[in-house]
Amino acid sequence: MATTYDEAPDPKATFQSDKKVIIASSLGTVFEWYDFYLYGLLATYISAQFFSGVNETTGFILALGAFAAGFAVRPFGALVFGRIGDLVGRKNTFLVTMGIMGLSTFAVGLLPSYASIGVAAPLMLVFLRLLQGLALGGEYGGAATYVAEHAPANRRGLYTSFIQTTATLGLFAALLVVIGLRFALGEEAFAAWGWRLPFIISIVLLGVSLWIRLQLSESPAFQRMKDEGKTSKAPLTEAFARWGNLKIVLIALFGAAMGQAVVWYTGQFYALFFLEKMLKVDGATTNVLMAVALALGTPFFVIFGWLSDKIGRKPIILTGCAVAALTYFPLFGMLTQAANPALAAAQAASPITVVSHDDECSVQFDPVGRNKFDAKSCDIAKSFLAKNGVNYANVEAPAGTIAQIKIGGQTFVAPDPSKVAGEERKAAITAYQAELKTAIAAAGYAPKYDPAGMNTPLVIGILFFMVLLVTAVYGPIAALLVELFPTNIRYTSMSLPYHIANGWFGGFLPTTAFAMVAATGDIYYGLWYPVVLAAITLALGLVFLPETFKRDIEA
Repeated sequence: MATTYDEAPDPKATFQSDKKVIIASSLGTVFEWYDFYLYGLLATYISAQFFSGVNETTGFILALGAFAAGFAVRPFGALVFGRIGDLVGRKNTFLVTMGIMGLSTFAVGLLPSYASIGVAAPLMLVFLRLLQGLALGGEYGGAATYVAEHAPANRRGLYTSFIQTTATLGLFAALLVVIGLRFALGEEAFAAWGWRLPFIISIVLLGVSLWIRLQLSESPAFQRMKDEGKTSKAPLTEAFARWGNLKIVLIALFGAAMGQAVVWYTGQFYALFFLEKMLKVDGATTNVLMAVALALGTPFFVIFGWLSDKIGRKPIILTGCAVAALTYFPLFGMLTQAANPALAAAQAASPITVVSHDDECSVQFDPVGRNKFDAKSCDIAKSFLAKNGVNYANVEAPAGTIAQIKIGGQTFVAPDPSKVAGEERKAAITAYQAELKTAIAAAGYAPKYDPAGMNTPLVIGILFFMVLLVTAVYGPIAALLVELFPTNIRYTSMSLPYHIANGWFGGFLPTTAFAMVAATGDIYYGLWYPVVLAAITLALGLVFLPETFKRDIEA
């Protein structure tokens, strides 16, 4: 039987006996996260290869949408593999999810491009992302449960925190591979074909991961329960069709995991995309900056996991959500000042506004890439700004007003589509865009950042602080979720809220936030998404989330 919290064995002896479990579980999971997050790091290149039939902004949003597709199916993977894990065991489920993940990642590196086979290319890409998402949906819950069921009662936060490092370490490993190949091959070769190599070499990681996982035996808690004939016969029914457990699932989702998810993806993905797409920092520099911040922040997963064994899981997770909700807007404003001070100065000295009647404007988001945004003067004005990632504010005008763009003290009236048509309209729009491009550049809105102007230490400091918030909400979450549910349905019960939160609320964050930016013209508007969800989790968690750190998980 597991020891109680106060009767825990000697920590040195326990750690030695369970060290193999922690290392093997963690390393295998690192490789799975490496596979999964390669896509996010290479979204710009994938956009060019597989979504080249649309304009640049739409292509990037579609690439992020395909990235999010892998997250969309994670809850279904949690149901399928969570059920198998509670019926058959933790270890064998690991091996299946790892095989699916590794082979589908390898296949991405071999896919023909849009130029070669047309629309079949992005469809095949999305299919492989769905396979990755299903595999990951079954991976995390198993790894966290497996380690927690080996851990002494007063070390569950510490032991499972090593699993929590794996997502960041996987991202860090992917960053290092991408950075190394970009520098070794050069940007031109990497963009043409080198981006495929990180996917292809993952087949080696698959072999290593499978070998590591084959060294493990079944979880003692599950094996004991199986020997006693106490395993669940219907994990899905017991987990989700009975209110007593379903209520805890909902509390875990909205009172903990949802806020954790949006903080995680804002701090480690949205910040990276924001630097590259909004602040015009080149991709290689962005990757290096994020890699440094991750290297500095990763030890805090373990620190916060250890601390949660002392003071509890709940206060650490909810404090992280609170700080994130309060600081994201000023943090991203500071990031703009530090990374691209010329852009920040231009926004302050020569703010751009669009004067138009709102009902006559289309949302500047084109998921199928077929809208030319030239039927209305407002569309002509806004589409140019959206395509170039320029921040602007909206000023409401009376109905029928021809849209105007104001840059500092200058006003540029858009062509009126009702008065020009055909080639004349096309020529008028081209001339208008050229005029705007010149004015925007003159106002200081440079198409790229100036490396000499970047305050690199401050950028790294800001990114590190956001990663620190990630470690606070994520470090203790595995132990919390494990402790909320009984052993016989633990894998199923904890996996679903975790993957709904991280697959849907977190995984769709970059796509949703950038669509919000495209729709409003405000480069900071997308931050409302994580701020609001983190605040909701804080409120619900304070009221409904129980403290779990002294629970006996085998009771």
